Amino acid sequence: MLSKENSVVSPSLSITTKWEKPPGSGEILAGFLAPHPPHLVYGENPSQNRPKSQGGWDTLRWGYQRCREKIKALKPDVILVHSPHWQTVVGHHFLRVPKLSGLSVDPIFPHLFQYEFEMSVDVELADACAEAAIEQGLLVKQMTNPNFRVDYGTIVSLHMLNPDWDIPILGISAHNSPYYFSHDDAQDQMIKLGQATRQAIEKTGRRAVLAASNTLSHLHFDREPALPEDMSQEHIYNFEQYQWDMKIIELLKQGRWDEFQRMFPEFIEKTAAEIKAGSLMWMLSAMNFPAVEAQVHAYGPVIGTGNAVMEWDLQACRSSKPHAEGRL
Repeated sequence: MLSKENSVVSPSLSITTKWEKPPGSGEILAGFLAPHPPHLVYGENPSQNRPKSQGGWDTLRWGYQRCREKIKALKPDVILVHSPHWQTVVGHHFLRVPKLSGLSVDPIFPHLFQYEFEMSVDVELADACAEAAIEQGLLVKQMTNPNFRVDYGTIVSLHMLNPDWDIPILGISAHNSPYYFSHDDAQDQMIKLGQATRQAIEKTGRRAVLAASNTLSHLHFDREPALPEDMSQEHIYNFEQYQWDMKIIELLKQGRWDEFQRMFPEFIEKTAAEIKAGSLMWMLSAMNFPAVEAQVHAYGPVIGTGNAVMEWDLQACRSSKPHAEGRL
């Protein structure tokens, strides 16, 4: 049972979890940096999205296609996603409704994203994550509202990674600590949340894939062309933003975590980087800051923002040699 002293979990929530797999056999198979501009779903014209396009943002969508193929091959039990657009002021929240469905509309781009979502949530893993996070001293709440409208950041990243929606998911909110406290305090919370996530995955025997739903540089244009998918009008905000993105991508790719930590605050300041919300740090921490070469599947702009689709293949690393891990 979750401690009422350390959490804000609803008193009516009772945890009666029976794990489906042997305790201690779980593992994180891979992690993906999975940016969430709604334009990417719009450009695909899936049946769930009401607005229809003539394509666009092909490089990023092709990069996601390669990620989909990898996820299908891995056959994970669950995909966990941390989204900066599910913002919570009091604590870190976990989705805990077995089935969620409804209409999600992007408040900034309603003409691009009106998505009929339907998803299965791994509530047992949600319980385990909540318990582990509380043990780390974090404030935690479970989202048990059956009519909860899932945010577009969560949906876009999950759709682009697995448009079939045939794998259970677990959504995690972005506690607004980066905006209320110091950078160090905020990222320390995300590191603890990542550690708790890893512990819960291992305890429950889940074979899990992680998704950090983040754009990199986040300065963007306040006007769009008459035809949003007109790629002749699409480019990064300015050269400085591009340079910063390339620096960060190279550090992430090579796993140079000490340098990444030192550059992280300045990168956020110079580019209004969306990783400030903590999704990337959560994922890196859950993967234990792996000493594995990350693969860049795509980089491209969306209304001026810089977006990288990247993969950390932890399973391949384990199968080829003993997995060395790095830490901040």
